[in-house]
Amino acid sequence: MKIAIVGYGRMGHIIEEVARQRGHEIACTIDQGEEEKFSSPEFLGADAAIEFSVPQAAVGNLKHCIGAKVPVVCGTTGWLQYLPEIADMCLAEGGRLIHATNFSIGVNLFWAFNRYMAQVFSKFPEYKPSLSEIHHVHKLDHPSGTAITTAEMTVGADTLLKSWRETDAEVASDVLAVHCERRGEVPGIHSMMWDSADDFIELTHSAKSRRGFAEGAVLSAEWLVKQNPAMYGISDMLADITHTAGIFK
Repeated sequence: MKIAIVGYGRMGHIIEEVARQRGHEIACTIDQGEEEKFSSPEFLGADAAIEFSVPQAAVGNLKHCIGAKVPVVCGTTGWLQYLPEIADMCLAEGGRLIHATNFSIGVNLFWAFNRYMAQVFSKFPEYKPSLSEIHHVHKLDHPSGTAITTAEMTVGADTLLKSWRETDAEVASDVLAVHCERRGEVPGIHSMMWDSADDFIELTHSAKSRRGFAEGAVLSAEWLVKQNPAMYGISDMLADITHTAGIFK
């Protein structure tokens, strides 16, 4: 498979390494200031594109990919306010897009377990949930896309919660507090905690490197090229390949 890498920073280089190790060819790389490459024969001949750039560039990059009928995997966060616009374009032009706030397989298992735990803990109001996330100092957005997804998922599953808020202060019992920290070169640590007067329960995903994100993105590209035109989430891919839709939905 020929893969175009859109956003050739740290993640782009790791994606290139993983893709080559899985037997794929890199059709081209496109970084900021190289948008003319979207009309190149190399890009137009790609089987799929993997987009890990920056929030301000993501929407334009996705439009280029969809317009060129190149299936695209997008792992950039911070642009989802434009998701309805991209969804409409994808539908109108027969595009194929899979987007996620985190392509790590481990993180998506973390989300599946967290959804189940949130449902159970909603029956025990003596446990107060909270969420923390730690990332490297280069990460621009906060909370992280992974933390936002975790928070929204938890609020949706726990009937005792009405909303979430980024804060270090005490919050009402129906609000999920989200704490964010930027430290060194930490790839990403996300922890859901349930605290009571008697005990403390914690579910944590700690990334050892960025490689897990790249492996999940390349696996998603391999899956996406076999699908019908549509917009997908990584849960669609995982439900399909594991035949366990109830866990990931």
